[in-house]
Amino acid sequence: MIDALVLAGSRNDGPLRQCSSVPYEAMITIGRKTMVDYVIDALRSSRRIGRIVVLGPSGVPGFCQRDDVKIVTADGGLVENVARGVQCLQDSKRILLATCDIPLITPQAIEDFLDRCGSGAADIYYPVVPREVVEKTFNNVRRTYVTVREGEFTGGNLFLIDPGAVSRCMDIGQRLVDARKSPLRLSRLIGLPFLIRFLLKMVTLQEAQEKVSALLGVKGVVVVTSYPEVGVDVDKPSDLELVCRVLDLA
Repeated sequence: MIDALVLAGSRNDGPLRQCSSVPYEAMITIGRKTMVDYVIDALRSSRRIGRIVVLGPSGVPGFCQRDDVKIVTADGGLVENVARGVQCLQDSKRILLATCDIPLITPQAIEDFLDRCGSGAADIYYPVVPREVVEKTFNNVRRTYVTVREGEFTGGNLFLIDPGAVSRCMDIGQRLVDARKSPLRLSRLIGLPFLIRFLLKMVTLQEAQEKVSALLGVKGVVVVTSYPEVGVDVDKPSDLELVCRVLDLA
């Protein structure tokens, strides 16, 4: 069994604010359930998942009121919060990290990802979904795609991690998060030659995997999945409308 950590501490102060006034995105109601409950239910229905820890606000009425999960207070930046959640599951050999904004996720998609990770010998496994797979199922969804030699891919919202690897890559991980919107800062971190090749769409998935692994000081593996639900998150009103249509709640 693999324990799961759900990230649910993002405040609702972005585009989704116009859809709901709740203080945290995880609390946005879709039908009769909150967004985070869809993710928890999918994890709970998987035969591969054991304990579930939810990293989110404490003392907020209406947040994740259920007995089958443990709530850990989110207080700080993303990387710091992940480390805090992992600390609660430090006796786990592997942890499945999931964001709370993928309400279309299914137990089958979760188990397929874990199966594709194989023996789990690497430190971090990260799923990507081909563009054609996403658009075949959700033809009107707008996602951000990265182009490499093999094609166009969008990133997933699951990670299989070795708890011991988190502390080793916290510093560089935070710097990568901080620099993600600055080409200059990114080039300083990853190297200008690699960045140029990436922008020219000359990098392969294997090269990207090796580069990120070297930067973080861990062994990372990119997993190509055929389940588009892994990469369809809710971060804007049009995403929420899509989810409601798919769940027949519109």
